[in-house]
Amino acid sequence: MSDQTAPRIDAWLWAARFFKTRALAKQAVERGHVTRAGAALKPAHTVRVGDALRIARGEETFAVEVTGLAQKRGSVAVAQGLYRESDASAAARVAAREQRRAERAGYQPPPKRPDKRARRLLRALGDFDAR
Repeated sequence: MSDQTAPRIDAWLWAARFFKTRALAKQAVERGHVTRAGAALKPAHTVRVGDALRIARGEETFAVEVTGLAQKRGSVAVAQGLYRESDASAAARVAAREQRRAERAGYQPPPKRPDKRARRLLRALGDFDAR
C-alpha cells in the first residue's frame, strides 16, 4: 500500500478488532491511549507495517507490532494477522488478569437487598446517597 491508501490509525484499530466501533477507536487515540514510540497520535495518523504501538484498552495494555494493513473489518483470523503481540505484553496481561481475579476472590455479594435497618446503617456510614 502506498501512503495515500495507508489506513488511518483509528480505522486500523477497528479493523484489527481492538475496538468494537471506529468511533471508540478514535476516542482512544484522541485521549492518548494509543502511542507509537511513546508519542501520542492523532486519529488521522497513517499506519505502516513495522510500527510498534502501545494500546491501552480498559485495564489491559497491548504492545503490538503492525504486520498487515486493512481499512475494512474482516474475520477474527484476518484481524489477528494484522499484528503480532510481544510475549512480554501477553504475559503481563495474563498476570494482571490473574491479579484482578485474586483481588476479587474474597468478595461475596450480599444474598439479598438490605432491609430497612441495614439501609439506615449504610446511610449513617455514608456509603451511598439517601433518596
